[in-house]
Amino acid sequence: MNDLERRYLRLLRAYPAEYRRARGAEIVGTYLDLAASNQRWPTPADAADLVRGGLRQRLRAVGVTGLIPGVRLAALLSLVTASALAGVWGAAEQHPPPAEWGVPHVGPFVSLGVVAWAAWLLVAVVIAVAPSRVARWAITLALVLTIALPPVAAALDAPRPPLMVLLPQVVLGLLGLALPDRSSRAIHLAPVLSALSAVVATELLVGLDAVGTYYVATLEIFLPTVGGLLLVVGALLAMGLALGGDTRGGWALVTLLTPAGFLAVPGLADSFGPAYGAITFTELAVTAVAVALAGPAILFLTVVFRSRRTPTPNPSGHPCPTCGARA
Repeated sequence: MNDLERRYLRLLRAYPAEYRRARGAEIVGTYLDLAASNQRWPTPADAADLVRGGLRQRLRAVGVTGLIPGVRLAALLSLVTASALAGVWGAAEQHPPPAEWGVPHVGPFVSLGVVAWAAWLLVAVVIAVAPSRVARWAITLALVLTIALPPVAAALDAPRPPLMVLLPQVVLGLLGLALPDRSSRAIHLAPVLSALSAVVATELLVGLDAVGTYYVATLEIFLPTVGGLLLVVGALLAMGLALGGDTRGGWALVTLLTPAGFLAVPGLADSFGPAYGAITFTELAVTAVAVALAGPAILFLTVVFRSRRTPTPNPSGHPCPTCGARA
């Protein structure tokens, strides 16, 4: 056994034990046949493929088959939301305060945030015209630029959007990496149409000569409202799909609790904070940590609950009446 085979076998642990015993040698053999002659490590694509396949089989083993399709549906909704927010912020960035106000700004823009929002608008365009694999690279680039914005702004002593604006965008983008490989043209166009609608609406409705502190002014109302709308859309999809016996919508709704929670952090911090006075950074940080723990915990508990309710396979050894396989 060479090093490459040993490393593929380690990745194979992502699969359930019974599945490894039944098909492990076949799976590893296939990857070894396709590997280059001097290859020593699994390629990132092979590693990701093995981990995804293992997760899929583990979920199938406990009867939670709708989770991955539900996460992919949630990824699409997240990207539509992220594109809309990028349209709003990108349009607003073009309205810096007048020079006589003495408020720092970056050239013709309000802040360095224009770089991140341009990257997210590019993501919407790439999703519309390119395969999902390319779109994931665009999402990754936008995530890197968004995460790098605070330290770069600090180094350049330039204004930037608040962390409570950037953080939900990062969470939406991370979920967007689960974008499905194959989907209809209408779905691929949804993010770019969402971004264009947001740009037009912002210019027509906001349309100010000087927005000034537009980020701060919208934190406690606009972002929580967007989070609420995201959950409403998720709930409507869940109910509609459930009528046809499709569980994807329900899983998407549970998955969306985390990004919706991050969008609502300023509103939640204001609700649980003192009745008067500005929200402190500590209150925002504590609320964000609570959301970061609560969202995934609810998803995990839902998986556990659903798996326990799934009937166990027939132990009698008789063939399955549907597929003919023996338990």
